[in-house]
Amino acid sequence: MLTAIACAWILLVIGDFLSTFVYHIPEHVFGSLHLRTHHSYKKNFRHYAILTLHSQVLLDGILGALPYGIVAFFLWSYSPVGVISGLIFGQFHVWWRHTSILGWQTPPIVNLACQVLFITTPERHWLHHHKTSQGFGDIFTFFELPASAWLRFLRLLKVQRRWEGEKVKGVFFR
Repeated sequence: MLTAIACAWILLVIGDFLSTFVYHIPEHVFGSLHLRTHHSYKKNFRHYAILTLHSQVLLDGILGALPYGIVAFFLWSYSPVGVISGLIFGQFHVWWRHTSILGWQTPPIVNLACQVLFITTPERHWLHHHKTSQGFGDIFTFFELPASAWLRFLRLLKVQRRWEGEKVKGVFFR
């Protein structure tokens, strides 16, 4: 039982870390798939996650979930029950964190438990939908501070790459 719980938590923490730092934040800086399908002002949760079978929406979901699948593969031999439990909790959390748009309010006792466990609430995730440079970490809030630093670094890298590209263009294409 303890192994299953440990595997579930390891899956969720490492999966959230990889999904946040390898896919989600770089997609906000260098990509457009996630922003177009998940943060567009024209979308709402029902359209995005439930009613649509649009290939770009599905691709964004798959790319965001891929790190969890990779971690699950490596943890399977330790505890299939833990892996399945972690994946079920992760999927439940995806649905739950998008309930703000449906009018959900997290009860105060659940909100307190989530703060103690550093779990993202629907209200906290909704902040990310409105201010896309805040509230990173799909499941865990303790990734928010390092995610902000990673976001700033990647934005600086993007600006530097553009500047160097403009410098090269100026030399060769005057």
